Amino acid sequence: MLIPLSMTLMIASVAIYLCVKTTEEIVKVAAAITALLCLFVSLFFVPWPIKLLILIVPFIIEKLQRVASR
Repeated sequence: MLIPLSMTLMIASVAIYLCVKTTEEIVKVAAAITALLCLFVSLFFVPWPIKLLILIVPFIIEKLQRVASR
């Protein structure tokens, strides 16, 4: 499971780099789509505790922001 996860994250990282550094419109769009697709595929290979952490963190941040604003 670690090898497919590493490969998809590496492809997504390269695609994000291309999206940021290139000036051509088509390359930017293709790189952004590739990055998003790879990031979603990598979620398939991630172990359950990390998926749960990804799901819980936004709720914790929201709760902390509410407490800080009071």
